[in-house]
Amino acid sequence: MKYKLSKKTRLALALLLGSSLFTATACAATSQAFNESEYTPTQGRVINSANEFAVLPHRDRIAPENAMLSERLDTLLPELMESANIDMWLVINREYAEDPVYFSLVPQPTFAARRTTMLVFNKLADGSVERLSVNTYPLGGPYESAWSGGDLDEQWAALAELIVAKNPDRIGINVSKHWPEADGLTQGMHDRLTEVLPSALQNRLVPAEDLVVRWLETRSEAELDAFAHAVALARGVIAEAFSSAVVTPGATTTDDVAWYIRQRFEDLSLPIWFMPYVTFQREGIECAPEAPFCSSGTGVIQRGDVVHTDVGICYLKMCTDTQEMAYVLKRDEDDVPQGLKDALLTGNRWQDMLTYNFVTGRTGNEILAATRAESERQGIVSSTYTHPIGFFGHAPGPTIGMWDNQGETAVNGDWPLYPNTAYAIEGNIKQAVPEWGGQTIQIMLEQSAYFDGERVIYLAGRKTQWHLIR
Repeated sequence: MKYKLSKKTRLALALLLGSSLFTATACAATSQAFNESEYTPTQGRVINSANEFAVLPHRDRIAPENAMLSERLDTLLPELMESANIDMWLVINREYAEDPVYFSLVPQPTFAARRTTMLVFNKLADGSVERLSVNTYPLGGPYESAWSGGDLDEQWAALAELIVAKNPDRIGINVSKHWPEADGLTQGMHDRLTEVLPSALQNRLVPAEDLVVRWLETRSEAELDAFAHAVALARGVIAEAFSSAVVTPGATTTDDVAWYIRQRFEDLSLPIWFMPYVTFQREGIECAPEAPFCSSGTGVIQRGDVVHTDVGICYLKMCTDTQEMAYVLKRDEDDVPQGLKDALLTGNRWQDMLTYNFVTGRTGNEILAATRAESERQGIVSSTYTHPIGFFGHAPGPTIGMWDNQGETAVNGDWPLYPNTAYAIEGNIKQAVPEWGGQTIQIMLEQSAYFDGERVIYLAGRKTQWHLIR
């Protein structure tokens, strides 16, 4: 494609002239990029089975997970603390009430914040960050134990003494009005912290929400490798489920397929973060223009149905979120009707309109506005609800639309796009199918991808062809 303006030029315009002009300029550039009459989607990949990919036993996952953690703590955390202007970061939680960020910070195998666990990250004069624990049970590397014992009062006193000795100017704590992932310090823990700190240090407590969001959303190279493998496994199980090995038209139900998917992940020792669901669209069951989701049919799968699933797993701490669709061939068919092929192509085109607008520094709201403007210009009925992904399936970072809100999202939608972040490219298009008498089909797509600062790369390719169930 030939672009009128480079991404760097558009970003410079944004900084110089303001976001509104940036949005208008980006929309114009996007329109030119998609003026071509011929369109062929890129990054398509066919995955036939999860058996194509290895799955490490739980014991063998510990070493790579801990290596990735150490790398992040050594190289990423100092940079993020400096950027957030945080001199000390406290992550304080207790068993059964773990801070959402806690498990991204501790070595495996860790299953709980036993009793009360206190992590202290203290920025040193050379810019490095020392990692200390004040715990009944020391964590071991990559943490140094500053105190261990069994008395809770002594533990809190030890934390206060440590903070006083380090004398940080700005002490980050995990409290946030808008980001649940950064709001992990409970009221009880907050009250106890302020009780043990001298008043001068109490006044230095500041929300660490920017640091938490950046820590959770940023991906390392090693994590991206593991992430791609996890996404491929998820896509492989979907391919198995959307085949004649699982579906017998006229007999198999949508619940049967959903439970096959769940059991298959269980057999692979891959935890799910939500129950897979499977639905269908069928000729003769109208898709109302105002309906947010048209794939709502459940029950026995019949020939001629369009089947949809949404699944999410976690592997090596990376969580996926994937939606794909299949077509159940009629007895006299050997391929998908052209109208359905055209609709999937429109869905891929919408994906490209969206990811073309991924520009460093641009907010989620600006990306959404530019995508919607180009979609409307081309007469495509679309809905965009893309979200960050990583340690959580629904992770913090820029919200790019919501299924029930195609306008601006306050705060989360205003978060800027950073390089080395990952997203579930999620949304849908609606398009008439001639073979169905002009009835509308909804193509629902969701594929995990990452943004390297210049372009969006699908972690395990994307769906550009229909799954066929014979």
